[in-house]
Amino acid sequence: MFSVTVREHLMIAHSFRGEVFGPAQRLHGATYLVDATFRRVELDADNIVVDIGLATKELAGVVAEFNYRNLDDESEFAGVNTSTEFLAKVIADRLADRVHTGALGEGARGLTGLTVTLHESHIAWAAYERAL
Repeated sequence: MFSVTVREHLMIAHSFRGEVFGPAQRLHGATYLVDATFRRVELDADNIVVDIGLATKELAGVVAEFNYRNLDDESEFAGVNTSTEFLAKVIADRLADRVHTGALGEGARGLTGLTVTLHESHIAWAAYERAL
């Protein structure tokens, strides 16, 4: 399996509902490193997994939708605990949509998988892996 990973960063504010979250129930900020790893079994006709420039551009576009926002104020997340795991899935699904619409180039249609990892710190991160 071949893979290429591109990286971006994301700064958000949010709060959680539920005793399990302790002090994180209060409004707080989070800064994430966001890694998107694209996978395929065989390289495309140009011997690449995906165009790194397009992958970087599309990841930046997805991340920009959330950057510097209080997710508690976003209607699509009303009543949702926007945990790191949840956000990894949202970003992965939006990137997958962009792959399917051709935004990452025709060669990207041969991708078989995508993993998005959100690093909360140097000791904790969460990921979501999906097929394409």
